[in-house]
Amino acid sequence: MKLLPAGMQAHLDTGATTLCFCWKLTRRDGQVFGFTDHDRLLQFDLVGFEPTSGFTSTVIESSLGLSVDNMNAIGALSATALSEDDLAAGDFDDAEIEIYRVNWGDVSQRVLLRKGNLGEVKRGRTAFEAEVRGLAHKLNQPIGRLFHFGCDADLGDIRCGVDLEDLAFKGVGTVLSITSQRRVFKASGLDGFETGWFERGKITFASGANLNRQMEVKRHTKTGSSVVIELWQEMPDDFALSDGFTITAGCDKQFETCKIKFNNTVNFRGFPHMPGNDFVLSTPDQGGKNDGSSQFN
Repeated sequence: MKLLPAGMQAHLDTGATTLCFCWKLTRRDGQVFGFTDHDRLLQFDLVGFEPTSGFTSTVIESSLGLSVDNMNAIGALSATALSEDDLAAGDFDDAEIEIYRVNWGDVSQRVLLRKGNLGEVKRGRTAFEAEVRGLAHKLNQPIGRLFHFGCDADLGDIRCGVDLEDLAFKGVGTVLSITSQRRVFKASGLDGFETGWFERGKITFASGANLNRQMEVKRHTKTGSSVVIELWQEMPDDFALSDGFTITAGCDKQFETCKIKFNNTVNFRGFPHMPGNDFVLSTPDQGGKNDGSSQFN
């Protein structure tokens, strides 16, 4: 049972309430944003809660046990701190969210209703719908190592050990021409790398409208001196000729790639020699050979 702050119960008992919802979002980079469905700015806990046109929420679902409680927040992209490009770039992915019920006449009278994280976000040019997941959703995330053939380290992290600042694994280039705005372009400066070298790697823009934005590389092709880069998703903003970027090599998490491409088998974090299902389900034959089938007479 939630304990209401002093004065709030008395306010509720009057029957004529001045209540609103406030949402506090804390992004993974530490930036904090506040929104409210009230018609004026509210402030508490050193956060300003900005009034947003058409910002509403669905009914909050709560249940016993460890099932994930969900609700949706729906609103117009009219806030100065929130835009379609921000959502498309993933700036608010998994942001921590706190939902308050507040007496806008006296903001000291408030109660925390729900705390969780932003999940799936559906967005458009003028509106968005964001899933708010309860804290129990963290229990659905894998914790610890999984035993499988592929490597479970991220290329370049402390467990992998590959130095992505090595010029063998990092390229610097510019946008030479644009094939598909925000996704496919021809690049200069990457002539020394073979086809596919940067596939599954990351590109980081060093100038232009997408400054400091990152995206994974879907395809890297080289035909003669012509190099084409295709991204997995569109960037938030348009490319421009001469936009600068850095790009790092990609890894498919396989043992042979780790051995041949990176000479890093000592740090491979998969289990390439682990027996598969065929071995587990196989039975011996009359001759004592294990060929995956049963031949008893």
